[in-house]
Amino acid sequence: MTRPKIYIDGQSGTTGLEIRQRLADRSDIDLLIIPEDRRHEEAARKQMFEEADLAFLCLPDEAAREAVQLAEGTGVRLIDASTAHRTAWTYGFPELDRNQEERIRQADKVANPGCHATGFIAAVAPLSRSGLLDPETVLTAFSLTGYTGGGKKMIAAYETGKTPQMEAPKAYGLDLNHKHLPEMM
Repeated sequence: MTRPKIYIDGQSGTTGLEIRQRLADRSDIDLLIIPEDRRHEEAARKQMFEEADLAFLCLPDEAAREAVQLAEGTGVRLIDASTAHRTAWTYGFPELDRNQEERIRQADKVANPGCHATGFIAAVAPLSRSGLLDPETVLTAFSLTGYTGGGKKMIAAYETGKTPQMEAPKAYGLDLNHKHLPEMM
């Protein structure tokens, strides 16, 4: 049996680097590495999708949507780490219900769940499924986050020019229009 070939589209971003590091020393897969100077070339990326059995999309939302179009027809299975497809694709949370793990195994496109949404869903879904929580109940979710999910620019700002204001938590996403809200609902 041949080893699965895995490509990371967005391999130089924070998520892509983490996945690449975790997969780099594995002998049971072939990690496809796109040359740094070609990572923005559509033809080079398309070739990687064609060669890969599985690809991780570690891109901003709009770029992830574009990557799906680029991968169309290649037969590659996709796991998207962005929020672009979390409510449209198979949700990559095997503990969600007794059939979710099999759905993930069979899916060609899997949306990787968000960390804050996963914590919320892990607590709320069983209560809702069991009837202990009315689906119409209004809930509030509170969580704290760091800065690494904000991308390279935010990481650089925090690591090279941190201001006193950056030291304290601040509220955001209070307008009920946060990008994780559809996933949590």
